[in-house]
Amino acid sequence: MVNSPKIAALLPMRHNSERVVGKNYRRLGDAPLFHHVVRTLLAAPSIDEIIIDTDSPTIKTQCAEHFPTVRIVDRPIDLTDGEIPMNRIIQHDLDHTDADVILQTHSTNPFLTTDTIEKTIETFSSEADVDSVFTVTRLQQRLWKHDTIPVNHDPKVLLRTQDLEPLYIENSCVFVFSRELIVETGCRIGPNALMVEMDAMEAIDIDEESDFQLAQALWSARNDEMTLA
Repeated sequence: MVNSPKIAALLPMRHNSERVVGKNYRRLGDAPLFHHVVRTLLAAPSIDEIIIDTDSPTIKTQCAEHFPTVRIVDRPIDLTDGEIPMNRIIQHDLDHTDADVILQTHSTNPFLTTDTIEKTIETFSSEADVDSVFTVTRLQQRLWKHDTIPVNHDPKVLLRTQDLEPLYIENSCVFVFSRELIVETGCRIGPNALMVEMDAMEAIDIDEESDFQLAQALWSARNDEMTLA
């Protein structure tokens, strides 16, 4: 009998945020922002362990109180700068888990569902030669370069946007990859990657203050619908 690979979910979070101050632990709806993703990860049956990489005393304290089964990895000071590539953070965290497969997500995707997490893991496991999976959002709009050169359409033809060949935005919600891939290449997306498409509303990413306001509005609207139902 072949053992199933061990899957670790990695959730990296810095204490400081330049564009949205304290966003990782700022309240969204009924809880601090990062709580929503942690709850989602805890509900995913395929995940064996959850690791939070952080330098934040606030996050560490809240995890100890609300999520005692989540492991905390202290981020060294030389990896706390906002310009440090995420691949370096992931490589650092591999020293703290023996997992065969890593699922990496962000606290700034509060509407991410357990169904999507499970779908990415299933997609990763579906074929032997797949080394990575990442989530994307479909884009069917007329795109232009800065010098007014069309990217994906012919202005003389003017197809309806729904008839354009779709492009896909890497939405940074979920990445699944083998330990071997990140060790050998230093990258979380490999040459044998597959994409998993997500709904744009589920893929909302909080990067600016306006994103947080949008997330608050959506959260309130969903709660109002549930109350009326």
